[in-house]
Amino acid sequence: MAISLTCLTASFASLSFSSHVSQRPRALSFSHSKRLSLSHTRKIPSFVVVASAVEAAPLTEDLETADLQKYVKSRLPGGFAAQTIFGTGRRKSASARVVLKEGSGRVIINYRDAKEYLQGNPLWIQYVRTPLVVLGYESSYDVFVKAQGGGLSGQAQAISLGIARALLKVSESHRTPLREEGLLTRDSRVVERKKVGLKKARKAPQYSKR
Repeated sequence: MAISLTCLTASFASLSFSSHVSQRPRALSFSHSKRLSLSHTRKIPSFVVVASAVEAAPLTEDLETADLQKYVKSRLPGGFAAQTIFGTGRRKSASARVVLKEGSGRVIINYRDAKEYLQGNPLWIQYVRTPLVVLGYESSYDVFVKAQGGGLSGQAQAISLGIARALLKVSESHRTPLREEGLLTRDSRVVERKKVGLKKARKAPQYSKR
């Protein structure tokens, strides 16, 4: 009887120990679900802030273009066609109509600042400013441009030719220095057309003898 009692007490002890262990996972799983819910609620405000910042960026750009449009209309009464000091330049498939007005040297292309429109490329900006720098007018005239067609490189060179031609209407004495710098020459080079049977204008497929 003593042996059977000891076996029973040992079995009861093991049962109580197993029930004590089985309660721990429930507590852990419950606390883990709480942590997930708290972390999820903390991340919500950060997404809202990012979305508001992205939506605010285009509004400032629209305001800047609207202000520049008002500025151009105030400086050019009657539009581009009513101005007297103008010039038209072309390069590749790009064309630019340029108007000069006495000012502080500001350049506006398609109602945008020249540096912004030309993506800050120093070579393209140099093309635009060269005719004014040659004659010493870099801070004497404001330049207003309508450009279309081609890429930014072709448009920049077209604007350069248009400014040079507009400066001839300021004074005929500007022709000699502009001609010496090659700023009055229309560059007629364009991309050569592709030929039939060739890969490009002149590149032929690889020849195989066998």
